[in-house]
Amino acid sequence: MDKPKPITATIVNTLYDDALHLAEETRAQFDFASDRPAPADSNNELHIALSCEALRTTTRLMHAMAWLLNYRAFFSGEMTELQLQRHGRLPPPQPKARPEHLAMMDPDISNLIARSVALYERIERLDHAWADEQAE
Repeated sequence: MDKPKPITATIVNTLYDDALHLAEETRAQFDFASDRPAPADSNNELHIALSCEALRTTTRLMHAMAWLLNYRAFFSGEMTELQLQRHGRLPPPQPKARPEHLAMMDPDISNLIARSVALYERIERLDHAWADEQAE
């Protein structure tokens, strides 16, 4: 009996749709949060925290989406397995959000950051499973 494949076109397409929606939601939330005026006594700490976490989160999502696009290209026949092996690896994860930054943020933004980490970790597991399968 054949062992099931760790990654299928259906999984990749579903994750891509999820990542695309999460990226759009993240962009909108961080744009909205950065447009709010900072309290006079905040010394811009919140805006700095938002900038740092927005960069980490969007970078994490863009790396995930690039990985997913490579696999979509592979499953549609636009990329060979050799090309995927050479160019389809997932970069190391971005550093986690700093707890002191999360403490300053709206719970909705903290939730988006956590969801981006969960998505990246899921893709990371798939990437490792694919690499393990290729090594067999």
